[in-house]
Amino acid sequence: MAHDDTTSPDATGRNRRDLLKAGGSTLAVAALGTVAAPAVLRAQAPVVKIGGIGPLTGALAYNGNQAKAGVQFAIDDANAAGGIKSMGGAKIELVYGDAESRPDVGAAQVDKLAEAGVSCLVGSQSSAISLATTQAAARFNLAQVIDVGTAEQIVQRGLPNVFRFSPGTAKAVDEGVANLATLNDQAGKPVKTVAIVHEDGPFGSSMAKLLNEKLPALGMTVVETISHPTPQRDFTNIVLRLKAAKPDLVMPSHYINEFILFARTIRQQRFSPKAIYSIFGGGASNIKFVRENPDAAQYVIDTNHWYDPRKPLSQALAKKVADAKLDLTYDIMVAYGATQVAIEAIEKAKSSDRAKVIEALSTQTFSDTVMPYGPIKFVGGDNTGSHLVNLQVRGDKIEVIFPKDVATIAPVFPFPDRS
Repeated sequence: MAHDDTTSPDATGRNRRDLLKAGGSTLAVAALGTVAAPAVLRAQAPVVKIGGIGPLTGALAYNGNQAKAGVQFAIDDANAAGGIKSMGGAKIELVYGDAESRPDVGAAQVDKLAEAGVSCLVGSQSSAISLATTQAAARFNLAQVIDVGTAEQIVQRGLPNVFRFSPGTAKAVDEGVANLATLNDQAGKPVKTVAIVHEDGPFGSSMAKLLNEKLPALGMTVVETISHPTPQRDFTNIVLRLKAAKPDLVMPSHYINEFILFARTIRQQRFSPKAIYSIFGGGASNIKFVRENPDAAQYVIDTNHWYDPRKPLSQALAKKVADAKLDLTYDIMVAYGATQVAIEAIEKAKSSDRAKVIEALSTQTFSDTVMPYGPIKFVGGDNTGSHLVNLQVRGDKIEVIFPKDVATIAPVFPFPDRS
């Protein structure tokens, strides 16, 4: 049946037949539309779209979904505070792409996000995905504020759209090794031999290379360097190899699923090194690991991303996470902080224009976030103010043990015998 336009109600609840009966004409009806339209337009707040990119499915799904929550929390808080004030209070809308834990899929998602009209990207939760998504975003002159992506290649390609919020591998190793040296010195230098176990992607491989270069200067001999793919389903043979090598210290570089399995296998095989100390290890920085594997988790130390627990904004974020019944992980913290910077860049640019957002990120200094960072300034794509902290599992909690100005508890190093 054909639809009868003349019986359709207008915004006032009257239909066109009623208007005609009232003595109007079709021209009067049209005139009514032109009068009403500006009022409708005035009622519509402007919208700025921010693109999120990360692994919501696949091997890295846990990290990716945590990070997405962090991005959304930051956007919700910014909207509640008045939106983009320099753009008349424009509200921010998140458009998210699932990288499916695969670089090629991440790159394809960037194309879709660009078509959706996003002004910049936040994310990607992996070095391999970051390498692919930033390259894809460059084609659209689209800034990407990377939350977690540590491989140095990310910022070494000269792409002007790349802005890494958290530390890369080189800076992380420098800080992590310096902190390890301090802990070892304070304990009387119990660690003399080290084994490195790492995933074989850009993240783990670059980490292992740098550790092999730097640890000998501390008087520590690397007795094993063992790589594995992601995902890795069984660490038994790797742990047996470690038992034979008898290192004082084990330094793992995995994503969370592999870290948990590796730590559990260490306990199952009754291997008891003097310490487990990781840089971006994914274990002592994740409450899921602590909750599900309390014995395997005890005393493990990680050098990783973490917010500053003293800041009121951090405390407010922790409450939001608890209310949402989510784990409080660095994925949420770093994604929240990276989104804060992306939003401030749009505020400073006074525009959602992609080129202007890139210019703001390239030239401006950004204010405080939830992270324990100094002034945030991007040089060569890297945030010069970023820093890591040392975390240690103690009981059912994750405690900050270093540096002292952020620490919540004193470190235990070396570990008590856990065999």
